[in-house]
Formats: sequence, structure tokens, C-alpha cells
Amino acid sequence: MQAVSSFSDSCSTSILRLTNGVLAVICSVLIYEIITHLRPSLDDKKATLRAVVLSLYPLHWFFTFLYYTDVASLTAVLAMYLLILKKKYLFSSLIGALSVVIRQTNIIWMLFVACSGVIEFTQSRRKDRAEVDGISSPREKDDPSANLKDASIISNLRKRRVNNGAKSRNKITPQSSVPMTYTSGLLDEIHDIIIISWNHFWELVVSFSPFFMVFVAFVAFIRWNGSIVLGAKDAHTVSPHFAQLLYYGVVSTLFMVPIHFSLDQAALLFRQFCKKKLLSLFQWFMALALGFLSVEFFSIAHPYLLADNRHYTFYLWRKVINYNRSTKYLMIPLYVYSWFSIVGNLAKNQKKLWVLVYFLACAASLVPAPLIELRYYTIPFYFLILHTDIPDSKSWFFMGLLHISINCFTMYMFLFRPFYWKHEVGAQRFIW
Repeated sequence: MQAVSSFSDSCSTSILRLTNGVLAVICSVLIYEIITHLRPSLDDKKATLRAVVLSLYPLHWFFTFLYYTDVASLTAVLAMYLLILKKKYLFSSLIGALSVVIRQTNIIWMLFVACSGVIEFTQSRRKDRAEVDGISSPREKDDPSANLKDASIISNLRKRRVNNGAKSRNKITPQSSVPMTYTSGLLDEIHDIIIISWNHFWELVVSFSPFFMVFVAFVAFIRWNGSIVLGAKDAHTVSPHFAQLLYYGVVSTLFMVPIHFSLDQAALLFRQFCKKKLLSLFQWFMALALGFLSVEFFSIAHPYLLADNRHYTFYLWRKVINYNRSTKYLMIPLYVYSWFSIVGNLAKNQKKLWVLVYFLACAASLVPAPLIELRYYTIPFYFLILHTDIPDSKSWFFMGLLHISINCFTMYMFLFRPFYWKHEVGAQRFIW
């Protein structure tokens, strides 16, 4: 009886919630480590400021005080990503398996991290080749016999670099170093990755096979369980909720207001539109058309969304998104602008293929979810902001103040504005 009592005490509400507090601290450290890895030239003060601001992200911070799986899920995913940035592929896959156990949809983010690792792997191999080329070129001028010595080292990649533009791409640094603008096209990047992956096929297989094994185990689980969902399967059936992707875009940009809704950003998008008017006009037309189709035919009002007035999404749906017949259509340009701004900012510093993989991961994780839950946006948001170059400290301070203000409001509403349901005993509280 004493052992049972001791176990019960160790699983009390306070202790269980404390675990999320501990994980939140670990998560903050991981954020700092990722920031310094992605931007090694950043000094400690700026890196710390950014880590603190990101740790205060409202959808993450609020749930550090409640016993939800969100904090543990984010911590595991960020740990997996940091390990793959450090090229510790086996440990990264093990943490990836843990993240999938915590939340099944994290299989998408494990695959995203693995794809990021492959992109980084090919970039580092291409950088090594560029260094070999740089060393061998002057030697060839002084000593013709050097050609024979270097022949076994230089790969087929060098043979196909037939113009200056292609040669310049050899000098691109890995994405974990100081960000720079990539000028190669998406098809060029895909072609490069295929060639480099083929030339290092077995090394790639050995490095990333643990991720494949986790994926195979997950497929076996789906086959055995009959669904990705544990628990209330009927309430979380996979649905084509394309509007969810639009909601994520606008929510994420609103949490990054200084970057996405500034005059500079609007002017930048306008200049990009004017550069290639016909192409840009076609892109905007298609985006608006797809946005309309998503809102009209693939916008789902889940029964939980309509019935549970504890969640802020209940009020966002009634007072904003579905306020009247025209409101949801009037918001389509905002959705489209948000995604154009997101993609434009990411494309400044990341390879186009990385941006595409990120978008597909967001779609794969959000579209099947029938319920509008802002908590689902946490992991994609962190990948977004960690790879968005924001050099201006004022923007970080403004975002920090915004996050603190929202946190103060949500905590006040949670602690001091309880309400009661007639059909259920006990106080109800407002949460995300």
C-alpha cells in the first residue's frame, strides 16, 4: 500500500506539470544551440535574446504550465534536428523515434529533418569538392603531373560544370553556416542532389538508414492500429482540411509582425512582383484561386470547435473567420499574402528545395487534421522562425514584447476569469 501511495504522489498534478517546466528549460537550451549552429557569427547576447523570445512564443509558453504533450513533442523534435545538424544521424533517429511515440504526427517532422539532413549532406560534399577544385587548380598550372594525382579524387561533378554560373554554385556554404542567397533554380538543386547522392550512395544509405527503419516501424504500427490516432479515432479522422494550411500561414506571420507586415516587406514583395509581372500575376492568381477552393470546399467546422467555448479558436471561428458569409472570402488575400511572405523570407537564406520540403511537411501535418488547434502550429512555426533571417534586434524586441503581452493576457484569462457550465460541475477556464 505504501508503494502504491508513493507512486500516486509521484504522479500528482503538480509533479506531472513540473515535468513540462523542466522540459521547457531543456527546450530553451536546444533553441539556443540551434541558433548558434545555424548562425555561428552571432554573438552570445544576440543569440540569447533570440532564444528567450522564441521560448516566450505564446503557443509554447502557455502549455509549459499544463500537462500536455506539446512541450515534450517540441523538445524531442528540436533535439532531433540539432543532432542531425551536428551529423549525429543515429542519435537523431533515436530521438526521432521518441518524438513519434510522444505524438504520432511527428513522423512528418522526422521525415522533414531527414530530408534536411540529406540536403545538408549533399551541400557539405559539394563544398568539399569546391575546396578540392580550388586547391588543384593552381597546382595544375605549376605541375602538370598533378592532374594524374588528382584524377582519383575529382568526381564527375567537376566535369559537368561547363559554365561560370555552375562553377559559382560550388562555393555555396552549408545551410548551417552564415545564411546567403541561393541563385540556382529548383530543378538545378534537385539535379545536384541526385548526382551527389548517387556518387555517395552507400555513405548516404548508412547515415540515414536508421530514419528509414523508424519509418518502416511506424508504417507497421499504422497497419496494426488501423489509424494514426490513439484514443478517440472517430473524432480525429483524417480529412482534407486545406484551409488549415491557410490559417497556419496567417497565424505564424501575425506572431512575426515586424518581419511580415512591415513597409519594407510589402515593398520587397511589390518589387518582386514587378520584376516578373506575368509570372507573378499567374502565381498570385493561382494562389488566390486555390485559396478560394480551400475556403469554399475544404474548410471544416469540427463539432469540438463549435461546442467547446473554452478555446480561443471557438471565438476566432465565430467572430472572425465565420462572422458572416463574406468574411471568410475577404480573408483569402491575407492568407495568400502570408504564404508569399513566408516563402519569400525563407528563400532569401535557404535552398529552394528546402523551402519546398518545408511547405510539404506543413501540408502533410496540418491538412489531415479536421480540428483547428493552434497548438498544431508550434513545430512548423519554430522551423520557420529559426530559418528566417532577422538581423534587426528591434524586431526581436518587438516580438518579445508582443509575446509577453499575449502571455500576460492568456494567463490572466486562465487564472482570473473562470466560468461555469450548467451541465458540468467545476470551473472552466480559457485556454488556447
